[in-house]
Amino acid sequence: MVDPDPRRSIPRTDHLLALPEVIAAGEHLNQATIKAIISEVQTAARTGEIPVAEVAPTITAELGSRSASSLTPVLNATGILVHTNLGRAPLSPAATQAITEAAGYVDVEMDLGTGKRSKRGTGAKAALLRACPAAEDALVVNNGAAALLLAVTALRGRRPRARSCPGDPGEIIISRGELIEIGAGFRLTDLMTTTGARLREVGTTNRTHLADYADAISDDTACLLKVHTSNFRVEGFTSSVEVADLRRLADEHDLPLIVDLGSGLFTPDPALPDEPDIDTALRAGADLVIVSGDKLLGGPQAGLILGRAEAVQTLAKHPLARALRTDKLTLAALDATITHTANPIHDALHIDADHLRKRTERLAEAVGATVVDHDGRVGGGGAPGVPLPGWAIELPEDCAEPLRLGDPAIVARVHQGRCLIDLRCVSESDDRRVAEAIARVRGSHA
Repeated sequence: MVDPDPRRSIPRTDHLLALPEVIAAGEHLNQATIKAIISEVQTAARTGEIPVAEVAPTITAELGSRSASSLTPVLNATGILVHTNLGRAPLSPAATQAITEAAGYVDVEMDLGTGKRSKRGTGAKAALLRACPAAEDALVVNNGAAALLLAVTALRGRRPRARSCPGDPGEIIISRGELIEIGAGFRLTDLMTTTGARLREVGTTNRTHLADYADAISDDTACLLKVHTSNFRVEGFTSSVEVADLRRLADEHDLPLIVDLGSGLFTPDPALPDEPDIDTALRAGADLVIVSGDKLLGGPQAGLILGRAEAVQTLAKHPLARALRTDKLTLAALDATITHTANPIHDALHIDADHLRKRTERLAEAVGATVVDHDGRVGGGGAPGVPLPGWAIELPEDCAEPLRLGDPAIVARVHQGRCLIDLRCVSESDDRRVAEAIARVRGSHA
């Protein structure tokens, strides 16, 4: 009698493991990964997602297409340079090469000349100091949040209360207009209060004056903190206090001044005239400036701390610095990013507008689509609200999903019922692949 339920005939795991293609996959995939793929496909057959007859072919296809990582490379056609969901800054060719070279044994903590142990990250630090002469010293940790956590934990003013109550972390004075929440609901305020410190909010959301800071200073004050509102803007009736003014106030009370800029410009950039930079903040008197490595700098994820030598060394010697230190691959990529000229983020920000328009028009003509005006953005907590004028190829909204799931995976912007392909962050060498992918998707929708 024929079993009416075909799911009973799903091949057993041991039979599937004996398939020649599965055995061959064992040369580059471990058994745990292979068994997990087999289990997933068997489950899909049990739930009716695929026919039983497709179990073995599906497993073979999955194993054959399995890449070195579960991460899928994508083409960023959103027009957003620093797209957090897509890994923020793409690395330069030099940084990519540096990671490959550092993947094996390297002299990350050894002086090859003496054969003795050396300090970690000396090359990256030297590159940072060359790029920012206003900094006396520098320290690299694993991300921007880690840099802020270390700074407010380790750097505290010489307060009378600090001497009488050494375990009291004190108060951090910060403007109410700089209490920031970034992606995924993460609030910088929550990060800082985990240290045990108390936040002393001054001013109002839209206006804060120097007198607000001065009136809040007491024996409990640990430091003054200024945070760049890198992912939003407050416009209209507003005021804030400049770093130079805060420096004079900090000197009067022997307090450290920490400035968190976030986005990572070393020097002013004409393309982003209102975006603060490290050099200017340090020359204005910040003891420490904190930025992220994977935003406008165009490097790997890292927290960069630059400033006065005494202040940086105070952080470097704190026990927390060990827990927050970064690895050899990040140090190698950061060094290469700063040292070499090619940089995808810089190129996208300063792209030739006329050439971008011609590329877009040429590709649109090839696929039979129209071109519309489209403003790109820096994204990722940089230059909020600043448009980057450009163009996009306009497609029906239902093209977005198949483009995203195709090969190559193309992530477009979906806006007002349209799928918009912005080539600002797409290498020109990939234009043909984009055109072929669009043609396939539009052909399947015909």
